[in-house]
Amino acid sequence: MADLDMVNRDPNNINDFVGVQFEDVLAEPEGAHSIDCVWKASFFCFNIWKNFFYKLATLCCGMCIAAEWGCEFARIAFTHVWIVTPLFKVLEINCGCLQKFWALCVHCCCDPCCEAFGLLFGAFRKD
Repeated sequence: MADLDMVNRDPNNINDFVGVQFEDVLAEPEGAHSIDCVWKASFFCFNIWKNFFYKLATLCCGMCIAAEWGCEFARIAFTHVWIVTPLFKVLEINCGCLQKFWALCVHCCCDPCCEAFGLLFGAFRKD
């Protein structure tokens, strides 16, 4: 098992779209400038509350949600190992017999007709 990277917690960048910054949410149109200290305080409050609520929600719910997802993926793995893969093997075996039966029927019915037409139209060759 690979070591847990505590610095880069999204090494595959699967949640890049969630990286919301102050500038992505709030912006004043050109020419409408508020008081600088209000803008800086808004920036500070946005980041403090975003980080605080994320950490609070993660602390309160994160382990339970992680446990549920672990159970879900374990169920999926179990289903594939013990049901889906053997079922596909059964279908492969049974369909193999049906494939041979169908090929036999097609060869018995179609081959004579195709050979007859081949001989018939072969007689019209230009030499």
